[in-house]
Amino acid sequence: MMLENPAVVVLLLLPWIAQGRAVSGGGNPAWDQCQKLSQKICTLAWNAHSPVGHMDLLREEEDEETTDEVPHIQCEDGCDPQGLRDNSQFCLQRIHQGLVFYEKLLGSDIFTGEPFLLPDGPVRQLHASLLGLSQLLPPEGHHWEIQPIPIPSSSQPWQRPLLRIKILRSLQAFVAVAARVFSHGAATLSP
Repeated sequence: MMLENPAVVVLLLLPWIAQGRAVSGGGNPAWDQCQKLSQKICTLAWNAHSPVGHMDLLREEEDEETTDEVPHIQCEDGCDPQGLRDNSQFCLQRIHQGLVFYEKLLGSDIFTGEPFLLPDGPVRQLHASLLGLSQLLPPEGHHWEIQPIPIPSSSQPWQRPLLRIKILRSLQAFVAVAARVFSHGAATLSP
């Protein structure tokens, strides 16, 4: 049979590879596992707020410096249904980048030293879940190049409650979109 020859198989797949399309098999995550974990992360992100009273009502000003560093899932990342069908790797790589970014922030001095941040607290559970989901994403035998992640500068104790709120709000938005991507993938792209 013609498909038994590896050279013929490579030639048949060449147009897909040249267009940057994913070849089915091996390159996609366990969509169902990612869906469940991303939903758990959404719940944890919404429950991770500490009781800060009136400070939760404050609207912080967006400044150019911080919004440029925060990963966002954008149209060109291919996270729409057609983009996921054509090549899910672009979208998954963007989600992975965001998960690593937020995992680093949750491990920074901004989130240390508070009672609700104890090892069994919601922020530590969130941190562990982000790490777990990020480890599910890279395809086997392939490691994505991780872009340099800006390391947050040391914060002053008085800044931390406001920074936590801002980071958690941004994380909530990010994981809500990521969870929708994984729900779609689980429903339509799982074998």
